[in-house]
Amino acid sequence: MDFARTFRRRSAARRALASAAGTLLGLAGLLVAAPGTAAAAPAPTAPSAPAAHNPDLDWMGSTVRAHEGGSTPPPSGRAAGPLVTQTPGMDVSHYQGTINWASAYANGARFVYMKATEGTTYRDPNFSANYTGSYNAGFIRGSYHFATPNSSTGAAQADYFVAHGGGWSKDGKTLPPMLDIEYGSTSTCYGLSQSAMVSWITSFVNEVHAKTTRWPTIYTTTDWWTTCTGNTAAFSANDPLFIARYSSSVGTLPAGWPFYTFWQFADSGTFPGDQDRFNGPLSGVQNLANNV
Repeated sequence: MDFARTFRRRSAARRALASAAGTLLGLAGLLVAAPGTAAAAPAPTAPSAPAAHNPDLDWMGSTVRAHEGGSTPPPSGRAAGPLVTQTPGMDVSHYQGTINWASAYANGARFVYMKATEGTTYRDPNFSANYTGSYNAGFIRGSYHFATPNSSTGAAQADYFVAHGGGWSKDGKTLPPMLDIEYGSTSTCYGLSQSAMVSWITSFVNEVHAKTTRWPTIYTTTDWWTTCTGNTAAFSANDPLFIARYSSSVGTLPAGWPFYTFWQFADSGTFPGDQDRFNGPLSGVQNLANNV
């Protein structure tokens, strides 16, 4: 028997077996050391969709106090301001429920803005009742659109607004349509850059003007306007300013506007809804309604 040849064959077999065992042990080590590499990684979980926004909770100034606070208005309910006649009024939405328009008029209110629409799908359920009721009680009234610039274009929202209450007629009782542009519910500026926001507002006001012949009033706060539009003065030549500031003085106005046309000075008071002032006598409200 060739013992040398037999020994070499057995030695080679042992080496092969040892090599195979080493490989298996190495794989086992990998399985223990890095278990994630042995099984397929779990599929990434999609982020949860944000809770659906509820337009029923949006109205003129619904975001203002949370962002800017405000002091208590004078006890008389009259706001301090320019030494000119101030005509009292208010703004409302369905949030106020059924409104006693005759009582509000008897208490001194002479104009009212009311919510008509939001985005391109929402219509205030009380708009028709408010629009008719205020007219019958003697108010000069107007409608407003709550802007959501992250949901559709300015022109698309303007079209929806005009088609569902945002129109205008020269009847001496109808104020210019109004854009309510304020803090977003999840992002102050709705995720838009300052230039994009200016473009959005431009699209909205131009479309309203094209459809109604009136430049819309713009409701906002100086802080929001500065933060989200870069304090542009681009709209001050045509669009009346409705400034929101819950204080005894109106404070600094957004760039370009030398005066305010309306001032929302408190979110509660004598009248239903928010408490407002027109910067002038009742004849000025009538002139604005008549576009003169």
